[in-house]
Amino acid sequence: MKLSHYPKALLIIIALMSQVVWLFAAPEATKVTEPTNATEAAAVAAAKKAQRAAVFDQRYQALVAKLSPEEQAWEKVLQDNLGDFYLSHHKEDKTKGLSTAWDYVKDDPKLPRVLIIGDSVSRGYTQATRKYLAGKANVHRAPANCGPTAAGVAKLDVWLGSGHWDVIHFNFGIHDRNTPIADYAKRLEEITKRLKATGAKIIWASTTPIPDDDSKQQVAASIVERNQVALSIMKANGVMIDDLYEKILPELAKYQRPKDVHFTEDGYDFFGKNVSACIEAAL
Repeated sequence: MKLSHYPKALLIIIALMSQVVWLFAAPEATKVTEPTNATEAAAVAAAKKAQRAAVFDQRYQALVAKLSPEEQAWEKVLQDNLGDFYLSHHKEDKTKGLSTAWDYVKDDPKLPRVLIIGDSVSRGYTQATRKYLAGKANVHRAPANCGPTAAGVAKLDVWLGSGHWDVIHFNFGIHDRNTPIADYAKRLEEITKRLKATGAKIIWASTTPIPDDDSKQQVAASIVERNQVALSIMKANGVMIDDLYEKILPELAKYQRPKDVHFTEDGYDFFGKNVSACIEAAL
């Protein structure tokens, strides 16, 4: 018997019953459930992170479209050099209107230009250095977490850009803690000579202390050893020294985060005062 021969009311009941049966018989894949293991939890977390990143990326692109050509050019440099981790944070900070070490710096033509090159510790004290040199210098930062000397050799031309620098304050060390000493020395020597060739006054910042941590393959003594090598190279090249290692050493308990190579905001302000004083002396 064809369905069209059944009364309309009966057809409605049959349709409703089929929906009930489907709900109870639906495979697990169609139901929304909590993660049941670490793999599923990680997948959910990754999906949420990607979704969040997509939202901020959309906002960031809209914001960049409204910037001046000079600011857009700087953002393009950051996009090409920050790497996924730092770029995602930059996009989020930018859309929130937060000031960071990678802010676009509009030069005052009456003031000297200063460039800071270094890893995340130097990134931490960049803004404090700008604060203490306000009205005295245009303080720029390399468009990267500069990492080891290998990255410096490969990326130095990008970080220097096309403008003239009056002072360059630089450091490599924490990311080279496991680099063979001979390789570290060779690369640092090359970087130093290339920086001197710019005609700027060069300042070497000694690498700040790190704690012993087997899980991160880091030994405090490795920094002492590399600072000694760097000091020898800088003296041979007539480079000014900003000995941040010795300056912060008595204050470690006060300013360094527990079991971390990084520092508190007060610690970075401490560095900013010292770095700005050293740069001002060079100027």
